[in-house]
Amino acid sequence: MPPGRRSVRSTAQSEDQVGPPSAQTSDWQGTLWGKPDWADRPEGDKPADWPNRKLWEPGTHYKYNDVRINVLALAVLNVWRRPLQDVLREEVMEPIDASSTWRWYGYDNSWVEIDGQRIQSVTGGGHWGGGCSSTPTIWRGLGICSCATANGRAAQIVSERWIQMARTPGPANANYGFANWFLNTARKPLSAAPESAVYFLGIGNNIIYIDRDNDIVAVVRWIRGGDALNEFLAKMLASIK
Repeated sequence: MPPGRRSVRSTAQSEDQVGPPSAQTSDWQGTLWGKPDWADRPEGDKPADWPNRKLWEPGTHYKYNDVRINVLALAVLNVWRRPLQDVLREEVMEPIDASSTWRWYGYDNSWVEIDGQRIQSVTGGGHWGGGCSSTPTIWRGLGICSCATANGRAAQIVSERWIQMARTPGPANANYGFANWFLNTARKPLSAAPESAVYFLGIGNNIIYIDRDNDIVAVVRWIRGGDALNEFLAKMLASIK
């Protein structure tokens, strides 16, 4: 892990209390690939205050933060010890018969050496370049993987246990599970959708909506913010009933 003032977890708490690093609650502070953690959605009215924000105990404060996701990607790279693009292609994309049009980039300076091999550490979001891009057809396939039940073919690609973990609300945000798993707890985010629905939200309001109750995976592109998604879902769900 790159140096920082905050580690991914506190030794004074159990893992259940802290939550997984992908729950956006680590409050890691530092600089990775030339980007300080405060650069993503900085807090405070004055730029001079951004590097001196309040620090929270890991697991107690949610903040969506691409720099910390990049830290997680680097940690995962050191576990797999091979390009994560290869892992994604072999473990997910090829089994769902995805086309080869998707791309997953890091930054120009996010190269590391592992076991004598020069590997680019990929990024989680599209800030500052980098990130993963693909087509709506591939997004639909990824949504089906995440929607699969134990009896589905896709459940052999992504285990039901992992899906249930990803669907579990984080310790500091009831509407967020694992990285980019937005939940509909108590139907507060999306009143038109069932509580079991989840959605992945990408830059530009590109969304994969997953609804097990109605057996729906919907890809929604470039939709407006605010209540537009809820209004769309209300019309879509009404049309199937």
